[in-house]
Amino acid sequence: MQLLQEFFRQNYDLTMLILICLAIFFAFYIAGILVARYLVTFIGRVVSKSRIDLDQHLLNAFEMPLRTLFVVLGVYYTLCYLDLPAQYDVVLVKILRSFIVLVIAWGIYRLAGTKAFLTEELVDRMEMDQILVPLISKVIQIAIIALSVILIANEWDYDVNGFIAGLGLGGLAFALAAQDMLANLFGGIVIVMEKPFSLGDWVYTPSVEGTVEDISFRSTRFRTFAQALVTVPNSTLAREAITNWSRMGKRRLDFHLRLSVKSTADQMKTVVKSIEEMLRDHPGIHPETIMVYLETIHPGSLDVFVYCFTSTTVWDEYLAVREDVNFKIMEILDAAGVSMAFPSQNLVVENL
Repeated sequence: MQLLQEFFRQNYDLTMLILICLAIFFAFYIAGILVARYLVTFIGRVVSKSRIDLDQHLLNAFEMPLRTLFVVLGVYYTLCYLDLPAQYDVVLVKILRSFIVLVIAWGIYRLAGTKAFLTEELVDRMEMDQILVPLISKVIQIAIIALSVILIANEWDYDVNGFIAGLGLGGLAFALAAQDMLANLFGGIVIVMEKPFSLGDWVYTPSVEGTVEDISFRSTRFRTFAQALVTVPNSTLAREAITNWSRMGKRRLDFHLRLSVKSTADQMKTVVKSIEEMLRDHPGIHPETIMVYLETIHPGSLDVFVYCFTSTTVWDEYLAVREDVNFKIMEILDAAGVSMAFPSQNLVVENL
């Protein structure tokens, strides 16, 4: 104990210097914790009053960067108190400015995360598909990193113009080497932005027909009706005509009834009128467009044209409506005493 007291007496100045430096550092450290915590609370109250829809991710985005900033400030002012040689002051200032840039970039980087407010707000305001969220997030984060590197390089007196020119040449070389990848990427962006189909849609293209199972920025996967999984590059889909059967508001039902030529005019009028009334009263038939006409008189049949739409576009429900319509038409024909025409040929023998 006496040795320790003797040491402090002999090194009083050094001891006080160390204690003051530690006090400065811990003061900034504690201040960083308090400022970050209460600043987040203050922002939360302001946000709640201004009716801006922000989640906790935004409020916490700058909490850790703020704490880190105060730690850096603590180290800086501690070193300033040590009264270092003048040539180190410039270096310390550059280091401090570089850390400030890094801390701000860190906070904005966290704001641009996949599930953060900045990205979600941008997607919502521009009415983009949620599939774009990861891409937009990465683009913003890469831009933040690139800008931070440029600012720090400029702070340390590096040739920023040469650096930017190098990035441009490097980007051009990359674009030439990755033409197919970029074509698929931009094709994916076009598909997501224009939304010609969504997950679960029944789609037909010259390349494939089936249900959309997955949409990425490189390719789109379809499940065909044979249950095969087909992957089509987005660049191919972007160049092709796409028919989206799932976006039909209604589904067409049309056919010809070939009835016997032995049917009378009154019987045909009864059949046509009854079929039309049946379709108008059917709950599965859309009432907007219903056409039933005796269209053509052939030597072997009387052709009745039936044209309408089902209210449903689902395949199995459509088939159920069509089946029910067919059964009701059979009942109408039986009630009118009209039979279907069958393929026949008349053979005339002139000489036996």
